[in-house]
Amino acid sequence: MNKEKRRTSIYIVKRTSVDVVYKIFRAVLLFGLCFLILQPLLDKLSVSFMEQQDLYDATVISIPRHFSVSNYNITGNLLKYWPSLFQTTIILLISAVLQIFACTLAGYGFARYKFPFKNLLFFCVLLIIVVPPQTIMSSLYLNFYFFDIFGLFRLIFGEPINLLESVTGFWLLSATGMGLKSGLYIFMLRQYFRGIPKELEEAAYVDGCGRFYTFFRILLPDAVPMLVSCFLFSFVWQWTDSFYSTLFLRNYKMLSSGLGRIAEGFTQYWGVINSYAGGGSGLVSQPPMAYVQAITATGMLVCLAPLVILYLIAQKAFVESLSQTGIKM
Repeated sequence: MNKEKRRTSIYIVKRTSVDVVYKIFRAVLLFGLCFLILQPLLDKLSVSFMEQQDLYDATVISIPRHFSVSNYNITGNLLKYWPSLFQTTIILLISAVLQIFACTLAGYGFARYKFPFKNLLFFCVLLIIVVPPQTIMSSLYLNFYFFDIFGLFRLIFGEPINLLESVTGFWLLSATGMGLKSGLYIFMLRQYFRGIPKELEEAAYVDGCGRFYTFFRILLPDAVPMLVSCFLFSFVWQWTDSFYSTLFLRNYKMLSSGLGRIAEGFTQYWGVINSYAGGGSGLVSQPPMAYVQAITATGMLVCLAPLVILYLIAQKAFVESLSQTGIKM
């Protein structure tokens, strides 16, 4: 009896020790992964509050000795932050809505209907995911520079119209399912609609609902979490995109374009400031490299801040849709 109790106690001790070691190992691993992800962001956050003298002080590592928000003031002026934020949000919000609407219709069609060349067309959708947009840059440029639909514009206006450097061309890509990462959204929505039982639609048809009514009133409300996820992906990827912004939105105040030119803008700002300080001599025209990197890091943070706020607002629907997709795929 005593031997049985001893064996039981030894087994319990071993099992408890293994569980404790496993939990410690898991905690250390998760902490290390989170630190690897957050450490660059924390470094940029620390640098953004440092004055120039702290950047060259070897004793200052993470906590600024001279706390200042001057970097944010300079970055805000260089980016024209609030007008750029408003214009970027409006343009990309409309683009994301158009893109998700087009991808939802395409995904539902691939999931439910049979039509000629269906597999070939879906293979083309997968190609959109694999092939980077830079490979079709010349074709996009020519098609939108000489934009015409079956010769109608040439017939009416005498020549094709130029949709480059225009938000119309940017929205047109999204509305036709050819925007940034559209193939991925079509694939995700196709997988989601394939997981919905067909009996639900058949019951709606028996009750007298048409195809459009069934789609918009029964299937779409059930797909809201997935639509929210695709919308977030679309909005975030377009927010940081520079390819389509350079091609279509060069004449608009976009945060991504402004962030790409922030080092050049700060160099000009530094030259003007030192020119006035030196009585117009302009001897010091190049800013210190560490100061340029600090301004660039600050610009990255202020551009990422709206995305973080957006994720915090929509994280419940985002996590729910990912869990459902994992089960149904």
